[in-house]
Amino acid sequence: MRLLTLFVALFLLLSQAQAHVRPYDDIVASGVLKVAVYENFPPYSFVQDGQAHGIDIDLATRLAQGLGLRPEFLWVTPGERIDDDLRNFIWKGHYLRPGVLADIMLRVPYDREFSNRRNDVGELANAQVVMFGPYQRERWQVVSDTRRLPQVDTIAAFREHRIGVELDSVPSFYLSSVLGGQLSAMTEHYPSTQAAFDAMRGGKVDAVMALRGELDWMRAQAHDDNLKNAENAYPNLGQPEWDIGMAVHESNRQLSNAIDGELEDLIHSGELAKIYAGYGLRYELPGLYQDVQ
Repeated sequence: MRLLTLFVALFLLLSQAQAHVRPYDDIVASGVLKVAVYENFPPYSFVQDGQAHGIDIDLATRLAQGLGLRPEFLWVTPGERIDDDLRNFIWKGHYLRPGVLADIMLRVPYDREFSNRRNDVGELANAQVVMFGPYQRERWQVVSDTRRLPQVDTIAAFREHRIGVELDSVPSFYLSSVLGGQLSAMTEHYPSTQAAFDAMRGGKVDAVMALRGELDWMRAQAHDDNLKNAENAYPNLGQPEWDIGMAVHESNRQLSNAIDGELEDLIHSGELAKIYAGYGLRYELPGLYQDVQ
């Protein structure tokens, strides 16, 4: 009984610990920028040989250096929704990491409708967060093995050819329901995009649908000219493209303004595009920068 009482007291103490949002001046004084990035998510953020690698790692490092800081990475295990990740790393913290918050989080949707979403009681779902700094446009992509599927003009090709997708992903739900469910029987589900891609290389499926960035990276790693990007459209897919940005606590707009300035320099100088190219990815400007060209 005493052990149970001590456990409950400890749990309450940890859950009540207040995470501290560091003001911009404190961040600068510390010499460290704490950056939340997703774990095990190549080519954007991953660990290899004990070192952090990826596009978001390189970008965060450049941004921190521009502010005279060094980056410190906090690895995010994705929750059920992006709202959970923002809560756990930007404005509230997690009871398993009492008092720990990131100063900035990368790979956050940059979308007015998403930012203005309201919860069940009519309040802004992410009122404590500022989403800013779009740095990449992402898309859905199909890659096929041209030895078995020479060309993908439309998704109707998957009435006759098997296609691999990650389980519970947008492509999974899309291909299982589009065209009245006609593609469902030819849609194979895998635990990850990498597993689906490996199945294509092994001849189990003829194509894969996933994030363009992930597939660009996997094609670059495969060194196989028979794996080609398809140029087909995606009828009835609600959002085939979207912009990726960053997030800070709503009280930390001074930090977001400083980061914005560094990011603009990286985009306009072409350095950010070079970072993407180094991982084998095509770089597409987010809409904010396309509009001013």
